[in-house]
Amino acid sequence: MKCTRTFPLPSKPLPLDDDLKNFVFDLQRFDGEKSEEPTAKKREDARKKGQVARSQELNTAFVLLIGFTILRVLWEFIYGNIAEYTVYLYSHLSNTTSTEAISELFIGIMILLAKTVMPVMFSIMIVGLAINLFQVGLMLSTEKLEPKLENLNPINGFGRIFSKRSIVELFKSLFKIVVIGYFLYLYLKDQIPLLPQFIFFDLPQSLATAADVIFTMAFQVIGVIMIMAAADYAYQKWQTTQDLMMSKQEVKDEFKQMEGDPQIKGKIKQKQRQMAMQRMMQEVPKADVIITNPTHLAVALSYKKGMIAPTVVAKGQDLVAERIKEIAREHHVMIVENKPVARALYESVEVGGSVPSELYQAVAEILAYVYRIKHRKVA
Repeated sequence: MKCTRTFPLPSKPLPLDDDLKNFVFDLQRFDGEKSEEPTAKKREDARKKGQVARSQELNTAFVLLIGFTILRVLWEFIYGNIAEYTVYLYSHLSNTTSTEAISELFIGIMILLAKTVMPVMFSIMIVGLAINLFQVGLMLSTEKLEPKLENLNPINGFGRIFSKRSIVELFKSLFKIVVIGYFLYLYLKDQIPLLPQFIFFDLPQSLATAADVIFTMAFQVIGVIMIMAAADYAYQKWQTTQDLMMSKQEVKDEFKQMEGDPQIKGKIKQKQRQMAMQRMMQEVPKADVIITNPTHLAVALSYKKGMIAPTVVAKGQDLVAERIKEIAREHHVMIVENKPVARALYESVEVGGSVPSELYQAVAEILAYVYRIKHRKVA
């Protein structure tokens, strides 16, 4: 014997927690989530506004690398020219009482700067342009230069200062200072004990030794900066992509904007078909003959003197074929039943096209028959 118990249903619904009462499952939130990769149009529009992935660290790294490399390669040349002109300058200081002598010395200094500084500056300029081209390509955008009143809003200004991007840039700068400082410490802690030896060197030897220390330290630091610059460039590309992410609705709207609203396009195509049909039906009264199969297809042919071959001025099947035959009857255009010719013309010739050569004989016989009937009626 089984014992069963029944539990009465509550007469009133159980009370809900406040959190459950306020909970609303909104599917629109999912639709507005930035989950889609930016489209090519989105990237192009952002590029026109100057919003591209660009790492200043990469520019700095390559400028430092090329600058110190050129200095290292031309060091002997630069040092030799400066030393030579310094000797010349001090040996002629006593003769600089005249304006001409002072002008000559000034011109000499300008030539010295051009010989020693210009190769380094020109190389740095070329590399800077090349790195910018590598990162963003050829781009001319004036939108960033346009004055905007919102930029004067202090609230927006504080928002930019304490934005996520600004905080990331702050941490990047602090990280860069710590890492570069650490590598400088590792290198200099071995070099500082050697400094007292400089008192035993003459000036050329001291300068050469100091140059070796500085260039070695510089290239080590540049190596670290290059690694951080590569990481920063990858981060900037990722961040730019994240900033341009789109929701599903935005992708749909963009597609509609580019391709047109499908409903509107459908209506336009429908209107175009109606206009084409209307133009075609206007040509039926001008036809010489309507060839049918006899119920499903109808092809209207017209032939004028000087034509190479008869032309199909209208064609259709089912209801369109019935309409063509109806108009033909209203305007006393002759209707001829010929199933093979009607089907061949319908399948092989578009409206406005000429009858193909393989159907010349069959069409000529039909037209000859039509002209004989018309001639008998006239007679």
